[in-house]
Amino acid sequence: MSTPQSPMPTPAARLREQADALAEALPPLLAEAEHVANTVSQGVHGRRRSGLGEAFWQFRRFREGDEAASIDWRRSARSRHLFVRETESEAAEAVYIWRDGSASMDYRSDDAPATKRDRATVLAFALATLLIQGGERVAVLGEGAAPGTGRAALRQIAHRLIGSPDPREPSLPAPAALPRHAQLVLISDFLAPAADITALMKDLSAKGIRTHLVQVLDPAEEDFPFEGRTEFEGVEDTLRIMVGRAQSLRQAYHDRLESHRNHIRQLARELDFTFAAHRTDRPPQTALLGLYTALAGSRDMGTRRGVR
Repeated sequence: MSTPQSPMPTPAARLREQADALAEALPPLLAEAEHVANTVSQGVHGRRRSGLGEAFWQFRRFREGDEAASIDWRRSARSRHLFVRETESEAAEAVYIWRDGSASMDYRSDDAPATKRDRATVLAFALATLLIQGGERVAVLGEGAAPGTGRAALRQIAHRLIGSPDPREPSLPAPAALPRHAQLVLISDFLAPAADITALMKDLSAKGIRTHLVQVLDPAEEDFPFEGRTEFEGVEDTLRIMVGRAQSLRQAYHDRLESHRNHIRQLARELDFTFAAHRTDRPPQTALLGLYTALAGSRDMGTRRGVR
């Protein structure tokens, strides 16, 4: 006698299930992200810069090459020097954020407070919060949405970052058409093959996209604390390996990881990108501050320095 099968869920039912899952995940992660953003915002200044806008920013001494029309004669009359009136740029450049949602990001060891995916999500949303507070236009890469600002844009970003994970999601972003002077933030474990990462970074550089990379790893992936008989199971495949003395692999593992990381770091330096490494057992505020500083530095000073 056959057992009656449950009816297939309707599209509406599937959407309702996804909405319920999103509602459960949204509040704690967003609360954490906003706390991280608020903590960092107390220690940084606004990303104000000179440009073609109307709003006054500052006076500065006249320099060789400045046009005479830029001199503020009223301010200069009160001094023995000539002063130029600078204004803020009103054309904020867009910042695109991509958070790795592949299966490998679901890993969490016993010593970690969060999965790599959750920590990357917190960093991504906290960064978006800081940038939008500063008047920047922000978008999630690959979602087809135009960069926006304000609370409405933040809500859209939250819904795009926090949702039902797709195990088929790639570990590197797909090629996308971005404005030449946009900035891109990639948050991932960057454990994809070095050749794939190299191809992506060189493609972004050729397109003139200023890119900032943040590698998020679990402490077990950094320290390799395993001892004795240990079975290692692949996260994104079905590979299983049994090792009699796991500690015998520790040095080789560290060398391989450091070589992989150094390759990314060196390439980032050559391409004038920034690269930072973050462990999930460390405070997210430190990583966010470094990332925010890198973005501000590349915008305000025309340089992109590697941060750690």
